[in-house]
Amino acid sequence: MKTKQQKQIRSFLVEAFGNDRGDALFGAQDKMLGTLIANTKNKPASQMKTLTQTILPRIALYKALLGDGIPAADVYAYMQKYMPEKVAAKKHKSAAGMEIVPGFYALYSKIFRRIMRKTDLQESTQSHDKKSFDVTITKCLWHTVCVENDCAELCRGRRDVWRAEKDRLYAHPNTRQRRRLL
Repeated sequence: MKTKQQKQIRSFLVEAFGNDRGDALFGAQDKMLGTLIANTKNKPASQMKTLTQTILPRIALYKALLGDGIPAADVYAYMQKYMPEKVAAKKHKSAAGMEIVPGFYALYSKIFRRIMRKTDLQESTQSHDKKSFDVTITKCLWHTVCVENDCAELCRGRRDVWRAEKDRLYAHPNTRQRRRLL
């Protein structure tokens, strides 16, 4: 499967393990991804798109590393390195460029709340006023799929990415938005 996520995963594996072992691990991850996609049933098309492009490749990476005999604690450490340092870094770079737009935070608040109301990727409750907004995610596709694939511990890595983004937003002096996470 050729997606941006897969290219990013291959690059990470080669960087972490060297060419030969990194390529072998990527082959195992790619095979595991195919299996996970084939075994994922009864999901709407919008969820399948997110699953195949974002969530399942990371679960496949986790399972491929475990399947290679790497101790679970070390696998989790690799995932902690990959998720916040590789995935979140790219998100931060993208958002940082948008922050220079006048009124960015007001736009961000409106767009984020609208997306959260309409998406089928999670369920949430919301509140807002003129200076802030609060979104509490009560059910998350990430968590559901991780539990279905026996890797609920991987959800902590996803939350770390969200927290890093939230912390980056809080660091900006004009930010008053709040996001409460799972």
